[in-house]
Parts: sequence; C-alpha cells; structure tokens
Amino acid sequence: MSFFQHICDPIFTPRGIMSSIHLRIIGLMRSHTVAEEYEHLPPEEAKKRLFSLALKMDANGDKYVDKKELIDWVLKSFKSLTEEEAMDEMEDEDENDDGKVTWEEHVSETYGMYGDDLVVNQTPEDMEMLENDRELFKAADVNGNGVLEKSEYSGFSHPEELEHMHQVVYEQAMRKRDKNKDGFLSFEEFIADNYGSSPVTTTEHFAIEKDRFINDLDLNGDHKLSREEVLIWLIPNNVDTAKNEVAHLIKSSDTDGDGKLSIQEIVDHHDIFVGSEATDFGEQLQHQKYKDEL
Repeated sequence: MSFFQHICDPIFTPRGIMSSIHLRIIGLMRSHTVAEEYEHLPPEEAKKRLFSLALKMDANGDKYVDKKELIDWVLKSFKSLTEEEAMDEMEDEDENDDGKVTWEEHVSETYGMYGDDLVVNQTPEDMEMLENDRELFKAADVNGNGVLEKSEYSGFSHPEELEHMHQVVYEQAMRKRDKNKDGFLSFEEFIADNYGSSPVTTTEHFAIEKDRFINDLDLNGDHKLSREEVLIWLIPNNVDTAKNEVAHLIKSSDTDGDGKLSIQEIVDHHDIFVGSEATDFGEQLQHQKYKDEL
C-alpha cells in the first residue's frame, strides 16, 4: 500500500501511535524479524537473550539502564526499523536486482500496471494514487537521476519519517481532504472518508477521533487544523513516543524504585518488555541468532 493510500484512510494512524506493546517489542529488538522470533522463544531462552540485549542498552557500562539510555536505544531503533522495512519493500520492487528502483518497477509491483496500462482504462482514483506516488518518487529522488537508490528509497516508502519529504506529505493530505480549499482542515474534513462522508456521530470511532481532534491536534482551539497541526497528525513524534514507552517500562519494572533499571530487573520483568500474550505476529519464524549490530 502506498503512503497516499494510508493518508486517504479515514482511520489513518501514523506509526508513532502504534500499539504500545507492539512498539515495545520491535522498538527494543530493532528488528521485526528478531522481535517475531523472540516472542516464540521458551522463557529461559527469552531471558538469556534479553540479558544480552540489556547489556547493549547499558551504554556507559554501569550495569544499569537509565531513562536516557533506554530512550536513546528506542529512538535509534526507529531508524533501524524504517531502514529494515524500506529494504524489504525495495527488494520486492527491484525486479532486475540492480539495487535501484525505477518508476516503472514501482508501478508494476504495486499496481500491476505496465506500459499503456498507466494511461488507459484507469479510474480517477487509480490516476490520483499514481500521481501522488509520482510526486513522492520525485521528491525522494534526491540526486535527480530518475531512480531510487538504497539511500533514497526510505524517503519514498516512509516519507513521514524523513523531513525533506514532509511538505509533499502535507500537500497530498490537504489536496485530498481540504474540500473548501481554505488551507485548514475542519473536523468534518478531518474525519470524512474517501467519498466525503462522515461516520455516524454515535459510533465509538467518531467519539475517539473527535477527542483526538480537540485535545491532541487543535492546539490553539480554533476548531480547525493549520499546517503545523496537520503535520502533528501525519508525522509521528518519535521522541514523545519513546519517552512514554520508557516511562511505562521503568514504572512497571523498577523494583527498588531508584528510577533506573538494573540488568536483573529487566530480565526479571521480561514479560513486561515483550508482552507476548497480548501481541500476535503470526507464524513462528525460523530460529536465528542475534547479530552484533543489534
């Protein structure tokens, strides 16, 4: 699914508001693959691996992981996760395995279109998505050579994560949702589906989104979202997300109440750190070892 398809979704949620348990696992492990494996390990093996991981979090080697070390670890993890996801997607789109993705390769893999199919017998919705993807592709192509290299592809696949892509993300969202073209998003425009219809006002979804609009996004209380406020909605605040999750982890695992976590406290509370009963990543992947770069 392209990023434009995501922002057209009336229940679009940036990665920064993911399930905290899901985030906890992949954030600490710095890899979806390792996180999936970890969830299915026997308890003793899981503790052993978490012990090794905790030692890596302990940047100053004092046998404790303090708030700053844990926040730094999770923030660095976001970058690793973005790169991992981008490389997985790039591998799918790079049909000739030359380490680059052309526009034609992207369209072929994502939309199943070739040659004349790009302009013939396409619905207005298809053409809109194609044009928005083309804008993102061009913005991500920093060196302007017409293809996306490994260093550029994450800007295309995860534009919300890279600052030089934010203006395009904003413009596309406004073009889709700002129906009266006043440069702001009203609540009605914010919550409307792809056809301009709002959900029934008595639904839980409506109530949740109304609360989020008023209390989290409309900072100045003028009943509409400015550019800054729209970007708060579209762009995940990784720092706040990391701080909130770290606060939860320390509160739940700091047995002696000293405001930091010993290696043993982390191991003793391994269930808090992975929450395996509450998250299902699907089938167990093949067993594999941690790598030094984690």
